[in-house]
Amino acid sequence: MTDGLSPALRLARRRTLQLGVAGTSVIGMTLRGMPLFARQATPGATPISGATDETFAALDALVVPLMASWDIPGAQLAIGYGEKLVYSRGFGYADLATGEPVLPTHLFRIASTSKPITGVAILTLVQEGRLTLDTPVFPLLALEPAPNATIDPRLDEITVGQLLVHAGGWDSAGTGVDPQYLPWPLVASHILAAENPAEGETLVRYMLGKPLDFDPGTQSSYSNFGFNVLGRVIEKVSGEPYEDYVRNHVLIPAGITDAVIGGTTLAERVDGEVVYHGASGDTLRESVYPGEGYVPTGYGSYYLRSLDAHGGWICSAEDLIRFALAIDGTRGEALLTPEIVTVMETSPRPVSVGAGAGNTDGGSGLAWNTVAVEGGYEWSHAGALEGSNASWLFRAPSGISIAWTMNTLPVDYNGFFGALIPELQRITSGIVDWPDTDLFA
Repeated sequence: MTDGLSPALRLARRRTLQLGVAGTSVIGMTLRGMPLFARQATPGATPISGATDETFAALDALVVPLMASWDIPGAQLAIGYGEKLVYSRGFGYADLATGEPVLPTHLFRIASTSKPITGVAILTLVQEGRLTLDTPVFPLLALEPAPNATIDPRLDEITVGQLLVHAGGWDSAGTGVDPQYLPWPLVASHILAAENPAEGETLVRYMLGKPLDFDPGTQSSYSNFGFNVLGRVIEKVSGEPYEDYVRNHVLIPAGITDAVIGGTTLAERVDGEVVYHGASGDTLRESVYPGEGYVPTGYGSYYLRSLDAHGGWICSAEDLIRFALAIDGTRGEALLTPEIVTVMETSPRPVSVGAGAGNTDGGSGLAWNTVAVEGGYEWSHAGALEGSNASWLFRAPSGISIAWTMNTLPVDYNGFFGALIPELQRITSGIVDWPDTDLFA
């Protein structure tokens, strides 16, 4: 007797913990943070927006009770088939205080699902011949370290390709040190007499004075910081700010016009963005802004501008589908050539040394987690920000694409993703007659 899943989906089920947190933006979470905003809702009380038909009844039947049982205030689910957007719905509340329901057009933080966006931006520069995967990044950046810093000579060996597979030499999962989060931004600002909160480049300059945890390219350990460095590479090579280059050369060509790097505080929430809600039992945490004291985790305990290239983007689930379909030209003009897409899919990762979101032993993929299946490769990546949100993006050679966003991060986020992801894959892989509807149109 079989479970009705493809070998790839069975693999995904076995790797649920890794798939579920693929690209988690906070390593070693303690899940302290903001007071509980969310309330327990009943399935019948959950508002739903967006068009659907009976083909997708099982998706609605999955999402509504799952959100209630995991205390998820609001979420989006979008499904693509071929070049079309066939399903896009909002569930629950964009803002519990006002009762505003989630619409398919609302913007959500996507956390580390930002990494494939940065990866594709890097590959556009490779495609144009302005960069190679073998380019050493720190000689290119030529940044000034902190005064009297001792420089690890191995820094000059780190290449663009190694950063794309989390093999740059930093092991935040093993050391417990992720320089993208407090207290390290505060230390970096102090050491370099720089702005506070620290910008991405300040964090890179600070880390020039820190020894690597392993020889570059010899192993893989999930690294937010490595993608911060890639953001600075994009700026150096293109001559444009990271956000501008990605919008102009990746997102807008894909038909995505509203995506931006998000704001840190509630006051910086942009038009159309949801409100983020902490998980049950959360408290408060130190602010990245001097003199602000303690704040909700999702609204001030990390600085979104310095998370830009690894976890700073906000967009809708529909936008994530647009992005996934634009990469190889399934919809619209291709962002990448077939040759570059093959490199993106097939590039191997060194064996992972640690936990960490997005790593699998012997895995592959540049900025994605890719799995070889019948007909090609599955792509996936997810993201999570403590006290704030989680997201997931998946694309299969069968033509199915799935995107999920939500405005909280459950305490047991591994358990939540384990309940959600295999069921979404099972339901969508079982659909035989797909509707002709194209919600993009």
